[in-house]
Amino acid sequence: MDFFKVRGLRKTLRSGMAAVGTAVIATSVAAGAWAQTAADTLPELPIIGAPVDGVMGWQPAATELARDIHWLDHMILWIIAAITIFVTALLIWVAIRYSQKRNPKPSTFTHNSPLEVAWTIVPIIILVFIGAFSLPILFKQQEIPEGDITIKVTGNQWYWNYEYVDEGFDFDSFMIGYNEGNLNEGIIAQLEEAGYSADEFKLATDTAVVVPVGATIVMVVTGADVIHSWTVPAFGVKQDAVPGRLAHLWFNAEQEGVFFGQCSELCGKDHAYMPITVKVVSQEVYDTWLAAAKTEFGS
Repeated sequence: MDFFKVRGLRKTLRSGMAAVGTAVIATSVAAGAWAQTAADTLPELPIIGAPVDGVMGWQPAATELARDIHWLDHMILWIIAAITIFVTALLIWVAIRYSQKRNPKPSTFTHNSPLEVAWTIVPIIILVFIGAFSLPILFKQQEIPEGDITIKVTGNQWYWNYEYVDEGFDFDSFMIGYNEGNLNEGIIAQLEEAGYSADEFKLATDTAVVVPVGATIVMVVTGADVIHSWTVPAFGVKQDAVPGRLAHLWFNAEQEGVFFGQCSELCGKDHAYMPITVKVVSQEVYDTWLAAAKTEFGS
């Protein structure tokens, strides 16, 4: 069956079931019961992991992985800066000291063994030093621990699907205002209703990934059509979503807040419009959200 027909059928079924769910909720409310969506259970959270116009540097690190990456980047930057300054100074010195004016009769030597040994050994020492720090950080990223929560992430053109594997539900996550073009009053109203501002346009999604603070989250990443990439800078994670393959990443968020990411693999004409929103909450709030999410998305 054609892929687009399958996806259309899936959306039709979900729309129908959503309509049934709406009718059930309406009946419950009429009977005096109180109902809320999963999103309604979440408190207002500070936006921490977001890009800032005109600012260079990393987003605030919210995981141990991100802190390690930032430290490694700064350490290597100092080494590169020292090498750049040394090589630049050496070039300037050689250009002045051995110019034709200062040295009219050129030297005739062919090699300098001690110098050649030095410029071979010193770079090797520098690379070994960098590797001694970078490899443990790389291994920490790639050695996937046992997760408290496992979420399967599927990249689609152009939205994400999240399946809470152990809880039996999943949902699609679209950019707020995806089908409405440029920022307008209608999109601003949608953003504000969802707890965002116009500054979060093209970052905020209609449904966010919700995880508890301090929990080890394992994401199983794949693609449904082409290669995508699930990336959240503040967590220090980035993993390609390849159709037909299951890849893994993990993180343990250390503070509550809203964190944004983007698809980081060119995946088609709307590649720029499939953001990632992760909300990190307390365990109590997560438990409440999980119960509501099972009711809302479980079918």
